[in-house]
Amino acid sequence: MGDRAKTPAGAAGRAPTADRPSDIRNVVLVGHSGSGKTTLVEALAQTAGALNRAGRVEDGGTVSDHDEIERRRHRSVQLSLVPVGWDGYKINLIDTPGYADFVGELRAGLRAADAALFVVSAAQEADAVAASTRALWEECAAVGMPRAVVVTHLDTARTGFTELTGVCAGLFGRDDPDAVLPLHLPVHGPEAADGHAPATGLIGLLTERILDYSTGVRREEPPDEDRRELIAEARARLIEGIIAESEDETLMDRYLGGEPIDPDVLVRDLEKAVARGAFHPVLAAAPAVEGGTQGLGTVELLELITRGFPSPLEHEPRAVTTPDGRPRPPVVCDPEGPLVAEVVKTTTDPYVGRLSLVRVFSGTLRPDETVHVCGHGLADAHGTGTEPGAGRDEQEPDSQDLHEADDQVGALTSPFGKQQRPVAHCVAGDLACVARLGHAETGDTVSAKDDPLLMEPWTLPEPLLPLAVRAHGKADEDRLSQGLARLVAEDPALRLEQNPDTRQMVLWCLGEAHQDVALERLRERHGVRVDAVPYKVALRETFGGASSGRGRHVKQSGGHGQYAICEIDVEPLPPGSGVEFVDRVVGGAVPRPFVTSVEKGVRAQAARGIATGHPLVDVRVTLRDGKAHSVDSSDAAFQTAGALALREAAADVPVHLLEPVDEVGVLVPDEYVGPVMSDLSGRRGRVVGTDPAGPGRTLVRAEVPETEIVRYAIDLRSVSHGTGRFDRTYARHEPVPPHLAQKLRQQTENNT
Repeated sequence: MGDRAKTPAGAAGRAPTADRPSDIRNVVLVGHSGSGKTTLVEALAQTAGALNRAGRVEDGGTVSDHDEIERRRHRSVQLSLVPVGWDGYKINLIDTPGYADFVGELRAGLRAADAALFVVSAAQEADAVAASTRALWEECAAVGMPRAVVVTHLDTARTGFTELTGVCAGLFGRDDPDAVLPLHLPVHGPEAADGHAPATGLIGLLTERILDYSTGVRREEPPDEDRRELIAEARARLIEGIIAESEDETLMDRYLGGEPIDPDVLVRDLEKAVARGAFHPVLAAAPAVEGGTQGLGTVELLELITRGFPSPLEHEPRAVTTPDGRPRPPVVCDPEGPLVAEVVKTTTDPYVGRLSLVRVFSGTLRPDETVHVCGHGLADAHGTGTEPGAGRDEQEPDSQDLHEADDQVGALTSPFGKQQRPVAHCVAGDLACVARLGHAETGDTVSAKDDPLLMEPWTLPEPLLPLAVRAHGKADEDRLSQGLARLVAEDPALRLEQNPDTRQMVLWCLGEAHQDVALERLRERHGVRVDAVPYKVALRETFGGASSGRGRHVKQSGGHGQYAICEIDVEPLPPGSGVEFVDRVVGGAVPRPFVTSVEKGVRAQAARGIATGHPLVDVRVTLRDGKAHSVDSSDAAFQTAGALALREAAADVPVHLLEPVDEVGVLVPDEYVGPVMSDLSGRRGRVVGTDPAGPGRTLVRAEVPETEIVRYAIDLRSVSHGTGRFDRTYARHEPVPPHLAQKLRQQTENNT
């Protein structure tokens, strides 16, 4: 981080390796969609010598976005790993999607990393920084993850570098704005025809040297005297910010007393403060000019990563238990320790089958060894109704939803775009892909066969946007279950549900883009075509008053006939009572075996519904009389009579339609509380309270009909400018207002 030139330590086409955790840096790039994360990864890979030429997102030629869906959309939709070598270190660059629909991939990247680069674009409005990254910054701060800020798109800037760094300091350094400060100031070249002046170099604030990238190769130059005055204020503030975080308590007094501070001392203190997560430098970066090999600021950024960011040795030890829940000592990053690794991503390769990207936290992973795979699966980190063990040959322990299996590690590879480059082993702190680890799902723990361990998986947001699907044809129907199971295994942010009330197959997603990508993957990767159908809300019916009915099923057509008569009374019950059946027959008018038959018929008809085809609930059905024939009565006849009696009783009273009501909690910044409450009221919601939920955030609690929030996952983003999130739980069913009941009945008929 001083301004010394570095030579690349990687070579294009060869996988960088590391045998010691101290030589590894795991860095995740996060930021708003379009902020330039993938382009930055390309520029860093080119500077490090891993690429001969950086690709462009617009051309679909980048290493990170190698999936066909990403190439078509010109946008990242999944996590990708790009390992590079620099100055003797192996740097695992973890590129993550910036779009909110793919936050599951982002959280996997955070789990695998030890530090984060927050990428913000000067070409976007300054407000976009607040809307997209502030909550994520606070999430990283809560776990003490070191962070730095990288400003991109300086050549098309809407917001000046100084202004944008001030915005970042205000948003990210709420408690201490002087902990978020730039290390360099950009130097701009002549103004182009479009009115923008591209950045051609940097001014090192600590060394006061000009770092010229105008030729595509970094050169150091002494500064002009007029530029010394330009940077004096920014330099003084940076020095004070570094000294404030220094472990040397005398340094501030010496500085304020006028004593010059050796730049090497400042650099060392800066590196320590960054590694502790106490100071967050702001840097600028851009791709190399045409024909160049080093992009603007990429050398400085690689220096920051290798010298300022922590190694896996400094990662807080991970808590582990045995599969049956007994606590074990936390695992430390030791290549000679017991094997503990975690699957952070699962993909399917058409040639090698399932590929598992793993982060090794302890021990060393080697090909062909037998390991133990254990976990709950991330599908259950957000309360899925799927069964993680379905279709797998594995032992089921007593622990709820836990799956276990022994598996053999296939080939170990280091991914680089579509390439899978073989590696001999993967030491603690490193990441690698494992082939044919067939029993593993994202979030599972991989440990030694004779010492199985379990790590608690990370949490995922609840997918709350439903997508009902059905097979497109007979061939698709045969492959549907397997295709959906593989899809959910690859993307744990999806939740699969077979709704028992509506009998629909529902994929719960995070947003519309998430839905589209899921359908594309299902079709292209797994060969299953499905049709999206309207999602049905689980409505129900109930009686609006007491009534009676007589069911008469008498037929004679040769041989044994059918004879059954029953009389019932029906009365409504409080919500949540279900269907209650009472036998009040006296004198044996209906023989005991046929009383059960009547109950079966009543319950079957209630399940089918009376008026609109929705299940009938919250009624008591009393069998009070009936008639039977010694020869012609049968179980089937009395079941039919029971169903007829219930339908006749419904003809004389209004049948009310019931809709599910959910308890909803909406977490938003304080400035959006009013719009959110107004929006919920417009959805027939009842706001029941608000609670503070940390600095500048409020939790709005409400009860809202489910029919009104089917697409709330999308609508909330609009209302809160992408800053809000919500959860919901079923509360009860309530009567639909009369003026809406007819409309829902018509929708139900149209969707049937």
